[in-house]
Amino acid sequence: MSPVTFKAEYIWIDGTEPTAKLRSKTKIITGGGRALDELPIWGFDGSSTNQAEGHASDRVLKPVFVCPDPIRGGDDVLVLCEVLNTDMTPHSSNTRAALAEVAAKHASQEPVFGIEQEYTFFEGTRPLGFPVNGFPAPQGGYYCGVGVDEIHGRPIVEAHLENCLTAGLGISGINAEVMPGQWEFQVGPLAPWRSRTSSGWPAGCCTARPRTSTSPRPWTRSR
Repeated sequence: MSPVTFKAEYIWIDGTEPTAKLRSKTKIITGGGRALDELPIWGFDGSSTNQAEGHASDRVLKPVFVCPDPIRGGDDVLVLCEVLNTDMTPHSSNTRAALAEVAAKHASQEPVFGIEQEYTFFEGTRPLGFPVNGFPAPQGGYYCGVGVDEIHGRPIVEAHLENCLTAGLGISGINAEVMPGQWEFQVGPLAPWRSRTSSGWPAGCCTARPRTSTSPRPWTRSR
């Protein structure tokens, strides 16, 4: 049997200030496993991500979380990484390393956390749903609203929700917000990360099993 080849999308947070950006690159892996401890470290050019000077630009990507890729499907995975220097110490932009230290110090505690993120769709230079000239009606009917006369961008939001569920992520809700084209999603409440399992899932981090799409994947959640 020929070895399995799959795509692993390595994702990390860059050093852009004041607001960091997400970056990603695709690694083709042949013959390796998809569990977290089987995924290799990788490198990138930090001078192009505000994480290095040009004369010494190598930086390291260390996988810390893996889940099925709901967009590509099949055997492909998404791999969240933290950034290290070439001596394997945390990069200055790596705030996760500081959080891991605090979590280890207070391992006897049982904290939970959750987040919500609001975002706005744009069409050209205008928020989605804004008239070409002027402004929409005052707020009031948009928040948690229904109907195409007041709610804009729902198909994309529904696709985002479905992909999160397919990946087994702990998304817990969505809703339209107070402005046309503005939405919100919530994640959690979740327990902090736990030791990684042989399946690649951080035990205790997901609130649901990955959903089965048209291409079933052999992923399970450890309890």
